[in-house]
Amino acid sequence: MTIKLDNTTQQALEQLITVAHADTGQSGAVANFLLAWHNASENGGFDLTDLWGLDEHLVSACAVVFLWVASHRAYPDELGYGEQFQALWQQWRGRDA
Repeated sequence: MTIKLDNTTQQALEQLITVAHADTGQSGAVANFLLAWHNASENGGFDLTDLWGLDEHLVSACAVVFLWVASHRAYPDELGYGEQFQALWQQWRGRDA
């Protein structure tokens, strides 16, 4: 059985990936959120107070992704986002995955 994202979750995730790859005040917090999903023990956890620095739309996108991850038990690479998360890891952690 292939795990797939619903449209709402896919849009939220792709928005978060775009923001995390950018260079804004919110990018680092979004990258930390996504990388914690990818591998929290190697990337560091996500500080929930980082949500305070995100605009309402990004907080909502994080919530959508969080709820999906909690109920589907899948990693980003299983959904076809491995390369994007590899690039995030390289950008924000400065090492190969």
